Amino acid sequence: MPHDHGHHHHDTGSLSDRRLAWAVAANVVLTVAQIIGGIVAGSLALVADALHNLNDAASLGLALFARKIARRPAHKGMTFGYSRAEVIAALINLVTLIIVGLYLVYEAIARFFAPEPIAGWIVVIVAGIALAVDVVTAMLTYAMSKESINVKAAFVHNVSDALASVGVIVAGTLILLYDLYVADLVVTVAIAAYVLYQGFSMIGRTIRILMGAAPPDIEFDALIQAMESVDGVEEIHHVHVWELNERDRSVEAHVVIRESDMDRMETIKSKLKHLLGERFRIAHSTLEIELPPTASDHRHDSAVVPQH
Repeated sequence: MPHDHGHHHHDTGSLSDRRLAWAVAANVVLTVAQIIGGIVAGSLALVADALHNLNDAASLGLALFARKIARRPAHKGMTFGYSRAEVIAALINLVTLIIVGLYLVYEAIARFFAPEPIAGWIVVIVAGIALAVDVVTAMLTYAMSKESINVKAAFVHNVSDALASVGVIVAGTLILLYDLYVADLVVTVAIAAYVLYQGFSMIGRTIRILMGAAPPDIEFDALIQAMESVDGVEEIHHVHVWELNERDRSVEAHVVIRESDMDRMETIKSKLKHLLGERFRIAHSTLEIELPPTASDHRHDSAVVPQH
């Protein structure tokens, strides 16, 4: 279909999907083991880590589902295709992550006022298994995290899980050696803080994409100035630049050229498209060529405020 601008040409093989499926399975098994271990041991930190792993399993599962949806071709009803499915999935994952982090803070405060006994050895053993699974999961998702904000979120979550597991092991060891039960609460708060940090640090970019905002590394006035520096361009106006997803950028603009340069119109457009691609990594551009307004146009449009 002519409206398909190649938004789904990135990794379409089944290998990445299989890796995600294995990562989901590993995290589900780990979550069950951690919850059982946390309940038996009475460790809030272990249950906290299990909830984080459960979020990772759901996040990876949603990422897998969204990747399959994103590969659907564009059609008359969805002319941009389905590539934003992954961005929507990322938003769901990050909101869930923030909710989990807030819940862990609540539980840590409640446990502080009503402490319960903790079996240190169970905490250490189960957290050690969790650390191994987290490292394997991070290895499975590392390559994909470079090209997908959704998988990147899942990858970062797994790295934070690995660090959390290290923290849980430390807490369990302190309980065994020194009966320092407050260490479990401290680790729980630390896990919650890291979860919230990751959630809030990534959710802003996701919302900006869904809102059609300009890419964060593009300065709007610099973009206009660069386009107006192209030979033959008199003025650039009615400019809109946005991200379809974290990989694909688009721009539309009205380009004013002199009437004497009409025979060079295609050359000017080609230079602009090359500039947009090379300097701003904008692969898709829609440029409308216009002639300068006449004196009568200025009289008729004097009440119209020009806009960029």
